[in-house]
Amino acid sequence: MASKIEVGGPGWMEAHRELYQKTDGAEGHFVDFSSAGGSAETPTLILKTTGRRSGEAKLLPLIYGKDGDHFVIVASKGGAPKHPAWYLNIEANPEVEFQIGGKKYRGKARTAKGAERERLFKMMESVFPPYTAYKAKTDREIPVVVLEPQAEIERL
Repeated sequence: MASKIEVGGPGWMEAHRELYQKTDGAEGHFVDFSSAGGSAETPTLILKTTGRRSGEAKLLPLIYGKDGDHFVIVASKGGAPKHPAWYLNIEANPEVEFQIGGKKYRGKARTAKGAERERLFKMMESVFPPYTAYKAKTDREIPVVVLEPQAEIERL
């Protein structure tokens, strides 16, 4: 069942992250993105990166898809002309942690290239259809990131 997060409202991403963490993923794993063109049960994870300039931990909720044993996220930033900060952080340091529902992982992030990127972007368009419009809105190639779990961990 999707959490009752008002997508797009003031501070919604922070409220989503806090709910996800407070309930250990029992709430917040699935979010109703129908008001934004997505589904009523869109899967989300919490990604933890290390700030490339600050060195501080950064946590944020992102939509994800599953590809075999890996998880896939899209650095769309709504089709903005520049990459999101979290993507720049993983370019600088691909060691990440992430939470999917109640499971937490340590792993590596890598940017998909070529045919793999095209396949995964199409898959993610089926998870969240607005990615198609985001792609049309920008001149940059929107990165598709593969999260490769290496170990389960106790907490982010």
